[in-house]
Amino acid sequence: MITRTDLLSYLDTLLSPKQFEDYCPNGLQVAGRMEINTLVTGVTASQALLDAAIDVGADAILVHHGYFWKGENPCVVGLKQQRLKALLLNEVNLLAYHLPLDAHAELGNNIQLARVLGFEVTGTIEDTGLPELALQGRLPIAQCADVLAAHLATQLDHVPLVIAGHARSIETVGWCTGAAQGYIAQAVAAGLDAFISGEASEQTTHLARELGITYFAAGHHATERYGVQALGAHLAVQFGIEHHFIDIENPV
Repeated sequence: MITRTDLLSYLDTLLSPKQFEDYCPNGLQVAGRMEINTLVTGVTASQALLDAAIDVGADAILVHHGYFWKGENPCVVGLKQQRLKALLLNEVNLLAYHLPLDAHAELGNNIQLARVLGFEVTGTIEDTGLPELALQGRLPIAQCADVLAAHLATQLDHVPLVIAGHARSIETVGWCTGAAQGYIAQAVAAGLDAFISGEASEQTTHLARELGITYFAAGHHATERYGVQALGAHLAVQFGIEHHFIDIENPV
């Protein structure tokens, strides 16, 4: 067992959320009971995840995509009311870590994706002095886009969209999970053969072709399953609590 106060203090030290200018609040979003014995992790705090977590007796739910995003309607109505009602009536804590979970050097989405895919990490794409998200590295062997796409599909259980910007073999690659297609220009500037993220925008096709880089949209959900699993497993070992990762299927 760990108290909510101690868990939040540990996560503040581990993930350093105050370093990030994020699109949502990081940390405790909905307060529940103080003692935490059972932790559920998942990618997004959907109603389906809340219901499944309550069914297994969760004291706390920790997600990558929580609530209260910038620009959203603040009124507690509709889906928001139903979700908050489920948490409050069952006294379940909701914790969310967005960019801090993407960026963590050991447990984050980007480093965990590299491990799942077997990439050698050689550095970051950015050089801003701020917490950096996008990574770059090398494949074990150079391969064509079709072979890399098949590898992504097998490892992530999601068939990627491939936008071929060139016909040469791919040896160097950059990646950033989720909706990070905007890093294409930085990937090109870093001299990379390919870039992987979760989604593609309308302009992504034109940018990849005109900049000469092959782009893989490997699924927002598919690329962001691994950080929260690693964090939950870490907390379970650290504090001797029960942990369940619940994967709510999402084709996007």
